Amino acid sequence: MAAVMVARQGRDLQRYSPSTGGRIVVGCIPYRARGGDGAGEVEVLVICSRKKGASAGVMFPKGGWELDESIEEAARREALEEAGVRGETGASLGNWYYRSRRYDATYEGLMFPLRVTDELEHWPEMSGRGRTWVSVREAMDRCPHWWMREALQRFADRLAAAGL
Repeated sequence: MAAVMVARQGRDLQRYSPSTGGRIVVGCIPYRARGGDGAGEVEVLVICSRKKGASAGVMFPKGGWELDESIEEAARREALEEAGVRGETGASLGNWYYRSRRYDATYEGLMFPLRVTDELEHWPEMSGRGRTWVSVREAMDRCPHWWMREALQRFADRLAAAGL
């Protein structure tokens, strides 16, 4: 019998930014080398908005950082819940302050690269989110969130500096 995974919900355990008062949001850029042998072009995994769908563009898994987890655990949890992938987080790509489109608040967002080691067939939010592997350029063109595009550019610069 398979274990059932359920996405966390609610704001009871959320961390809030001391500088803005808004939520601290943690996300990741899931990636792999095309072909799976580690020598191909890097692809990133994007998801669509649960409420707006793919017509609103794509984004990376992200969500609230909770009190009972490390920041890296939060990034990995969001990747599992929203995109159905597991992996290893790398060094932080940085943090950004952005205005919430839904709430009257400024959030603090932090992003990490996530080298994907396992792609699940079933995951907690699969009924509400599509996922697609795309090139870094395509993700850059299709993501409407400026701060996620900046994180993706930092990731691309890091890859280029490593000769990948």
